Amino acid sequence: MESRCPVVLDRTGRDIHAEGARIRAQGPVSQVELPGGVLAWSVSGYDQAKQVLSDSRFAKDPNKHWPAFANGEIPPDWPMITWVVMDNMTTHDGADHARLRKLISRGFTARRIEATRPLIEKITGELLDDLAATPAGAPVDLKARFAYPLPARVVCDLFGVPEASRADALRGGEVNVSTTITPEEAAANVEQWHGAMQDLVETKRSTPGDDLTSLLIAAMEADGSRLTDEEMVGTLHLMLGAGSETLMNVLSQAVLALLTHPEQRELVTTGQISWEDVIEETLRVESPVAQLPFRFATEDVELGGVTIAKGDPVLIGFAAVGRDPEVHGESAGRFDATRADKTHLSFGHGVHYCLGAPLARLEAAIALPALFDRFPGLELAVPAADLEPQGTFIMNGHRTLPVTLGNR
Repeated sequence: MESRCPVVLDRTGRDIHAEGARIRAQGPVSQVELPGGVLAWSVSGYDQAKQVLSDSRFAKDPNKHWPAFANGEIPPDWPMITWVVMDNMTTHDGADHARLRKLISRGFTARRIEATRPLIEKITGELLDDLAATPAGAPVDLKARFAYPLPARVVCDLFGVPEASRADALRGGEVNVSTTITPEEAAANVEQWHGAMQDLVETKRSTPGDDLTSLLIAAMEADGSRLTDEEMVGTLHLMLGAGSETLMNVLSQAVLALLTHPEQRELVTTGQISWEDVIEETLRVESPVAQLPFRFATEDVELGGVTIAKGDPVLIGFAAVGRDPEVHGESAGRFDATRADKTHLSFGHGVHYCLGAPLARLEAAIALPALFDRFPGLELAVPAADLEPQGTFIMNGHRTLPVTLGNR
């Protein structure tokens, strides 16, 4: 790596955007230090991020392209080890990635996603009914009561996770995005999510149902593209985690943006701008993922004024990418759903583009207008400045979102 003072990523994620600005100040591609003193690169420039996301010289398989991991220099209890050892399409390239993505994409066709609309509407209605029972004037954590359970229930229903097993099935993804865990907690999390996913696979192999887990099992056996047990376990871990944690932050950040920008709340609730405008601007200015691990350079690459050496790990700083002033000017850091250009990469780009993006957009398009229609007096229960960060540099969110519901 070239000699530059690395930005030591704040494991608590205390101020994601300030940290993104510090990284960008060193250039669109800058050196950062991860837990354990591991050096990597963070890409905060839009053009550079788009290139990395579509450039085959940045691979996903750590076993083949990260010498430090392959040689045993990265210990099994490294706090970010889950991002390296899970075996799914996010850690594969080329033919292996295409094989895995083809199987999984069968559950995310446009027709299948649209067919989830009644399920999303049902769960949204139930959660809003539950909120409506809150005593008048009492604060409620909208993240815990709405923004998280909605996508969590949707993804668990889609993958046929039994009710009694849902907490265990989702726990691995919750811990996975934390960057404050100890080495012992990191090692225990790998074991926990691995066991929970194995249990789900065995359940669905013995008693298949009308769900995506059963569909994956049937599809891979029918066409001879059978996933290994490790690939199946890793795939379920990915889909359940991504399907709950990321949309939770999109919903929370969209609500917070509207509650702190009453003039734009008025525009969307009166139909002068669309909910799509709100959702896309939220994805741009408040990307749900702040720093996404990992890609690895397969050769020395010149990018953004630096040389990324072969074998170096790379993160995409999505929270900073969406606020790149080279794309969005001086107002890049401001929420403005009326802006014409809401260009962002928050769902990725290229062959690893998020399969669940259409489903996430559908959930948000149903949930947000339903929430504000049901509770037109919705307000923050604390000053926005008092909201605590989520406690991670990987995700961009808050621990809680206290609100009062007002008249309904």
